[in-house]
Amino acid sequence: MNKTFTRLACILLVLIGTINIGFAQNISISGKVTDKLTNETLPGVAIKVKGKTIGTSTNSEGRFNLSFSEKTPLTIVITYIGYKTIEQEIAGSVSNLEIKMESQSILGQEVVVAASRTPERILESPVSIERFGLAAIRETAAVSFYDALNNLKGVEMSAQSLTFKSINTRGFNSNGNTRFNQYIDGMDNQAPGLNFSVGNIIGISELDLDNVELLPGASSALYGAGGINGTMLMSSKDPFTTPGVSFSIKNGLSHVSDPLQPAAPFKEAAVRVAKAWNKFAFKTTLSFLEADDWQAANYSNFDRTSRTVKSGDRNSDPNFDGVNVYGDEVNSNMRNIANSVQSATNAGVAAATGGAIPNVIGMINASLPPNATPAQIGGFLGNFPAALRPTIQNVLPFNFGLRAGLIPDQLVSRTGYNEQNLVDYNAKSIKTSTSLHYKLSNTVQAVLQANWGTGTTVYTGSDRYSIRNFSIGQYKLEVKGQDFMVRGYTTQERSGDSYISSILGSYINEASKASTAWFPQYVGNYVGARAAGAPDAQAHSLARTAADVGRFLPGSPQFESAKNTIMNTNISSGLGARFNDKSNLYHYEGMYNLTGALKEAFELQVGASYRRYDLNSGGTIFDDLNREIDIDEYGAFVQMGKKLSDAFKLSFSGRYDKNENFDGRFTPRLTGVYTVAPNNNIRLSYQTGYRNPTTQNQFIDLSVGGGSTRLIGGLPSSLVKYNLYGNKPFTDVSYRNFLASASAGAANPALLKTYSFTEGGVKPESVKAYELGYKGLLGSKVLLDAYGYYNTYSDFITSVEVFQQSGTTFTKFGVPVNAEGNVTSYGTALGIDYLMGKYNLSGNISYNNIGDIPVTYVNDFNTPKVRYNLGISNRNVVKNVGMNVSYRWQDSFYWNSSFASGAVPSFGTVDAQVNLKIPSVNGMIKIGASDLLNKYYVTSYGNPEMGGMYYVGFTFNQ
Repeated sequence: MNKTFTRLACILLVLIGTINIGFAQNISISGKVTDKLTNETLPGVAIKVKGKTIGTSTNSEGRFNLSFSEKTPLTIVITYIGYKTIEQEIAGSVSNLEIKMESQSILGQEVVVAASRTPERILESPVSIERFGLAAIRETAAVSFYDALNNLKGVEMSAQSLTFKSINTRGFNSNGNTRFNQYIDGMDNQAPGLNFSVGNIIGISELDLDNVELLPGASSALYGAGGINGTMLMSSKDPFTTPGVSFSIKNGLSHVSDPLQPAAPFKEAAVRVAKAWNKFAFKTTLSFLEADDWQAANYSNFDRTSRTVKSGDRNSDPNFDGVNVYGDEVNSNMRNIANSVQSATNAGVAAATGGAIPNVIGMINASLPPNATPAQIGGFLGNFPAALRPTIQNVLPFNFGLRAGLIPDQLVSRTGYNEQNLVDYNAKSIKTSTSLHYKLSNTVQAVLQANWGTGTTVYTGSDRYSIRNFSIGQYKLEVKGQDFMVRGYTTQERSGDSYISSILGSYINEASKASTAWFPQYVGNYVGARAAGAPDAQAHSLARTAADVGRFLPGSPQFESAKNTIMNTNISSGLGARFNDKSNLYHYEGMYNLTGALKEAFELQVGASYRRYDLNSGGTIFDDLNREIDIDEYGAFVQMGKKLSDAFKLSFSGRYDKNENFDGRFTPRLTGVYTVAPNNNIRLSYQTGYRNPTTQNQFIDLSVGGGSTRLIGGLPSSLVKYNLYGNKPFTDVSYRNFLASASAGAANPALLKTYSFTEGGVKPESVKAYELGYKGLLGSKVLLDAYGYYNTYSDFITSVEVFQQSGTTFTKFGVPVNAEGNVTSYGTALGIDYLMGKYNLSGNISYNNIGDIPVTYVNDFNTPKVRYNLGISNRNVVKNVGMNVSYRWQDSFYWNSSFASGAVPSFGTVDAQVNLKIPSVNGMIKIGASDLLNKYYVTSYGNPEMGGMYYVGFTFNQ
């Protein structure tokens, strides 16, 4: 890595050395900014030199002072939330400048960068883009800006806990979304060991957030691998233009009328300090959140073989497996248990007698009838040495039960523990960011930035993971100017004290009583009850009660002792549930905009990047217990654009990326924007995207589901390790058919059908996306945005569950593979904003659906067909009082994942807030609620139901 840092340093020096400052003079500008109508002073107004990194903001009295060295004439740009932007030409130094700003709601005038990696009006974006600006951030009705992203057109969210939420667009939603990229100040916010962002739990502070830009759909042509379903970029504030001190305090109440726990408070606080001098500036932020998390309590009976919900509960189904119950994944067939006890007894007696009694079971079959009397049994046992009699007597119920037909071909599961007894629900988040900024010239800035966060939350993957005291740090060095950018950063992930809930539940059961003892006790007591005349259901109940004697009860000292030991012991030891991930990511990239050098004959941008994943889990997640795993990727892109007429602009982008484990990929993008009238544009685009199999898709080696399933990577090395090429496994469908035949009393091995993995293993997934859209102003009061899209996915990355036979046992594997054939999806969306006096009425509706799918593909579209949002807001209902109300509704749909599958009901929820601005102290009081009506809902199957959160907050901005 030292060579890479050396090269980066050389590039920075060359760029710095080529900076042309030119002739400049000392300029000083000072003045006051007021509201044109009320004449009130406006604090926090941004004053910036156009095209430069020079700027400041007004103080509490609306005054500003800006000194710098620059050529004249120049233009200063004055911007403030809710006011018209002013541009004013300056010929030289000026004092006591009076600037009067006019209040207005602005439609369609925002400038975005994400769509083309260069600034452009949102109305002229060549692809669909959503923007969340300062005003929307400040006045959102949701508890946080991240929660409010759900109100954007076409955006959906999977909430796995209070602080762990995954954003998605255009279908194929998931817990932990690997198809959606999230960036903060240009840094990929993913956890290297997961390949997806962990929501905003260690992300950006709301006090420091300047804007959010979201691209629905494929974006690989500009941003590389990933982002096949969307990319979101969050940008923080520049300390040169937004210096000062800010802080916020928010207190609230949640879990109102929650059947699982009493109402509980939540607390959040944040502070931001920024200071700028002539050439140097810094900023630092710190935020803290603490709350009682939502608890998952879905006790539906889940069949992990068919991945469907089945009828029954713990009282009626001996093989009950609750969705949010853990430890009950471990099961066994009652007849198999009885046969294994007989086999073990045969072997034990033969060994104890030196082979003199090779087949004691045969002797029992020949000497005793299934309904033998105590006298007959006593007489038979008298033929054996006294030391052997207890062992032989113990096997008799199993032998008699099998011969008498009392033991059914029935799976029974161990008694599990509810999630609330295993998972840490003390949600917390601490995040901080510090950056140093230095102006190398008026247009070039160097930035050294460190973001770090830690927290406790719950995440749903193939299991429910209790993420405790984990942390992620991101550290960046960047030099950027008007036309170029070069940066290097690293992401350091540390899993802390995180563990897998189902493994914890299973191992607590094993600590209280080993399954090798529990299952025989269950079957033996069942036979005794049936022989005594008890009906089947009662016999199962008596058997479970007897087998559970000595079980560690939640809250007991034995339970807490075992829990503490297991959750702090690494998975790789075979005795614990803790994973120990210390994976890292190293990324370097640069971009140059050559448009100015070409005298704007046409637009031209070029860029390149290099990335390394350094996986370090000590065998607790990846197959890296005895080897090192690094993954290298590199890529380059070019983008060209040209206005072919006053009304039509054509752009082309192309990117080539290579991952060391897969063939290189070229992803082109072609877009056209046609202006049908001023501020009215039609856009048409053809985009391609792709994503490499994730680090876990490639190298995972992890036992989940309480040990019932082993997840392995889809590369040939993993398939070879478990001999899945040689000893071919059976498909899940054929295995279920085989089990059904066995249950019917005539096991038919001919029903088992083998599954063959491809020689090259899993490979990258790609998509071709077509979009037609319109965005325009209808007069000055209506903004309309509409689009339709059609996607075709090739080599869609999914997974298969297969069963490998070894002797009489079957091992279940979950393996990532590519779906055969193409998967298609399509949809449309419409958004409208309407200004009615001081009120802004907004609404959007989106429709998404899956089209053609291969026969063997497990449908995990996981998206409601219809969802819509309605909103009304007014920043100044009366003097200094504002409000915002939004309503969100989504259709019911079916959720399919490796953890659980089932129906997600439709729901609607209301968020609302009212705020009071206090200009005399530069503050604002906000009172609001998420899910105001407290209607509990779930966003994805197996995750917790969430209800209302009611809060009051105060924010101060210097």
